[in-house]
Amino acid sequence: MDMLLAFAPFIAFVVIERTVGVTAGLAAGALVSAAMLARDLLSSTRHVKILEIGTFLLFGALTLYALMYGPSWSVAAVRLRVDAGLLLIVLASIALRQPFTMQYAREKVSPELWTSPGFVRVNYAITSAWALAFAVMVGADLLMTYVPSVPHMIGVAITVVALYAAIKFTEWFPQKQREMPRA
Repeated sequence: MDMLLAFAPFIAFVVIERTVGVTAGLAAGALVSAAMLARDLLSSTRHVKILEIGTFLLFGALTLYALMYGPSWSVAAVRLRVDAGLLLIVLASIALRQPFTMQYAREKVSPELWTSPGFVRVNYAITSAWALAFAVMVGADLLMTYVPSVPHMIGVAITVVALYAAIKFTEWFPQKQREMPRA
């Protein structure tokens, strides 16, 4: 659940962008990201995570750009930048050998498991599933941005299916790995 809460800045962005506008949505994402970072910094039991740092930097930079140059992008183009940024954050976590899901999972399991091959493998698989979902979302955003004849609902449906699949995989895969007999 904590990992899904990490996407609160993106939810705030979508809700505010839809009701108030692009710049306000980006600012809302930045503010929610900042609040989550502050929560983790001030907590004795929580740790700052790659996804949260990247999200704050992403929304902060996009907000500054929108404030300095005006919101010249369409909604689909802004979502393309947000989703591409999220994809880059997730891919960077893999490249840094710190899959973003591992930081959330470590808060739920005993430290003895943190270096076990199964724990590491499960987190690489789940992070890769999220990367695939975000890549699909970027594809949907590209479609909505550069092929305006495609109905907007097609892009929304693709995004919802990609997120749903990643969530379900995140729930299913660790359980499946625990059920598998070990040789």
